[in-house]
Amino acid sequence: MEDEVLAWDRLADRASEPNPFFESWYLLPSLRAMPETEEVTVLRFERDGELAGLLPMIRAPKYYRWPVPHLSSWLHANSFCGVPLVAHGCEVPFWQAVLRWADDEPGTALFMHLRGVVLGGPLHAALEGVVACDGRQVEIVHHEARAMLCSSLSPEAYLEASMSGKKRKELRRQANRLADLGEVRFERRTDADDIEDWCDRFLALEAAGWKGEAGSSLASDESTTTLFRESLAGAAERGKLERLALWLDDKPLAMLATFLTPPGAYSYKTAFDEEYARFSPGVLLQRENLAVLDRPDIVWSDSCAAADHPMIDRIWREKRGVGRLSIAIGGMLRRAAFSQFVRAETARSPATTEV
Repeated sequence: MEDEVLAWDRLADRASEPNPFFESWYLLPSLRAMPETEEVTVLRFERDGELAGLLPMIRAPKYYRWPVPHLSSWLHANSFCGVPLVAHGCEVPFWQAVLRWADDEPGTALFMHLRGVVLGGPLHAALEGVVACDGRQVEIVHHEARAMLCSSLSPEAYLEASMSGKKRKELRRQANRLADLGEVRFERRTDADDIEDWCDRFLALEAAGWKGEAGSSLASDESTTTLFRESLAGAAERGKLERLALWLDDKPLAMLATFLTPPGAYSYKTAFDEEYARFSPGVLLQRENLAVLDRPDIVWSDSCAAADHPMIDRIWREKRGVGRLSIAIGGMLRRAAFSQFVRAETARSPATTEV
């Protein structure tokens, strides 16, 4: 789809639900950089001759630890949302087309599995309506609630509601003690200038901490390094990247890259200097990040963090439900076998995290 970038970008701008991880500037670098992407098929949906829907899929031979072939939406470890890009108003025909494709070409797949679905969103609601009309079984086999920011409060009022007076006083003390060491400043940028240098500094900052020691930092693997650089450059060129940093003189102590996808935003990656942990630079940066509440074009922000994150859950008080769905496909025998399988799965591993 390299030759469809302009149409792809137009689709993203009129999407029913924003998902930066399926936009051209993120998905194309993912397909180029990440391993084992040759089996990924990008489903395209057109309406009136224009690209109106997109979803990357794979035919997987295993379902987690079980040898059960299935169709699955494709995400990698650094993709934090799995809702398809679908033009507003095309949600129902899009899902009808996807399910018709799955029914007609199931191969050996027992069912379809969708990952990273925003529960209760427009795409999930449309899917529920389509499967109900089809008499088709769908099950939420896992769900979790992750922190999000969605409030009409000012940044100051939100912080006061989220943190105790004692904790806010401690943050002020830490900021004052940090200022004793040199010039402290916050830098917020939405342009594309100096993006390579910013990426260099972020990668070095993250690699210097526990992720670097564990081999899980972005700089630990060439594929994730390339993806980070290319996706941030692509987002910045389109005005869809915010870079926020806390500096001590000419040294970054905390950095945050956020994808701007109005009416939402996604906190993609953050890092902080662990040598300055006593000053809580990551929390100070998140305090500054509450300024997103003043943006008229951003209604909500997804933390992209794991459920019950020890830092962000103490600041961002709202929750976003994200789940994995399994859907019946094919003929009566295949659907009957799927019903038995999903019943056994949910009995063994019920989705217990409340949304």
